[in-house]
Amino acid sequence: MMIRKLGKADVDIFKSIRLEALRCAPESYASHAHDWEDLSEQDWLLRMADCTIFVAMKGDEPVGIMALLPNRPSKMAHRATIIMVYVRKSERGSGLADALLAMMTEDARKNGISQLELAVSAENPAAVRFYHKAGFSDIGLMLAGLRHNGRDIDEIMMVRRIAD
Repeated sequence: MMIRKLGKADVDIFKSIRLEALRCAPESYASHAHDWEDLSEQDWLLRMADCTIFVAMKGDEPVGIMALLPNRPSKMAHRATIIMVYVRKSERGSGLADALLAMMTEDARKNGISQLELAVSAENPAAVRFYHKAGFSDIGLMLAGLRHNGRDIDEIMMVRRIAD
């Protein structure tokens, strides 16, 4: 298994794993698969440019993804939000999510980020446990943070300091 940062030349890898995530766990993301399916290549590249994306590869196949969206305002530049987290079901429990998070955290530190933030579905106890184990603390609950198929899903807001 290899984890690496994606670049512009990796747009097809990004497309593949992002669409898989949206299709396999639609209740976990703010976007629907159809929000992404018809994007032009230029739009995919623009979305890649907004954040730092890490992908786990098993051979030539992407099996996991995790991205970090930095805050742009200067007074918030020390903070970034973890987005697009997904590990293929066959790879869960293998330590892959830990490895993705560790690599992303190290990259964030090198780039002056001292605080990681995220929102996770309150209906995903495995993910909540993962983030608690990784040192994240709950800081709030966003009632009805997502609406999927007409049903409200609460999101737990979490934070982790990664530098003093």
